[in-house]
Formats: sequence, structure tokens, C-alpha cells
Amino acid sequence: QVQLVESGGGLVQAGDSLRLSCAPSGRTFTENAMAWFLQAPGKEREFVAAVRWELNRIYIADSVKGRFTFSKDRAKKTVSIQMNNLKPEDTAIYYCASHLHWSVAYYDADEYQNWGQGTQVTVSS
Repeated sequence: QVQLVESGGGLVQAGDSLRLSCAPSGRTFTENAMAWFLQAPGKEREFVAAVRWELNRIYIADSVKGRFTFSKDRAKKTVSIQMNNLKPEDTAIYYCASHLHWSVAYYDADEYQNWGQGTQVTVSS
């Protein structure tokens, strides 16, 4: 089974920046959908962005547009998030997820069968 490895989290101060990355490891990655979710303390997982590899297209949640920028490498099947001007409310565990098939409900965590271990982002005020 493919594993998803997130990296780049940490403890920063408000206004700082972080770059998170997700990369698959293990067997050849054939999944068509890869996504980022975040889970703040005491809350449900929240959609951040999803990539449909067959079209090389990214879909971004309105809540992060303008603050987070995304980059993807189709050959390596990696997706990165550049988070600037971080705020304490960005504190969460950020998860990478994937699924073999693309779903029209790509923003729903239940559509993804494979999850990384998550990377903690903590923003202090």
C-alpha cells in the first residue's frame, strides 16, 4: 500500500510562514486524487485543497484562497502548501490523503481511503 508522508509542520509565531509537503512512498502511486485537510483541536477535518492528477488540476477551498499557495509536481505526485502570514487559528494537524478515483465530492474526507500521519502546525500569538 502506498504511504503518504507529510512534512514541514512546526511551531511558529503569528505572521510567520511554513511550507508543507506531501509525497507518496512505497509502491507506484496510481491514485488520481490527492488532497490536503486540516483538523483543528476539537473540530472536524476540513478540506483545504485537492488535486486531480489526470487533469493536473487543483481545487482550493475558499477559506484558504489568497493566503495559502499551492504547488504540485505531476511527475513526483507531490503537493505542497506555502502558508504565509499564519494566524493562531491556522493551528491544526494537516493531513494528506489520496484515493484511487476522483470524486465529485472531493472536499469530503470520507471520499479518501489513504491518509498520512499528519503534520502539526502550531501558531502562537
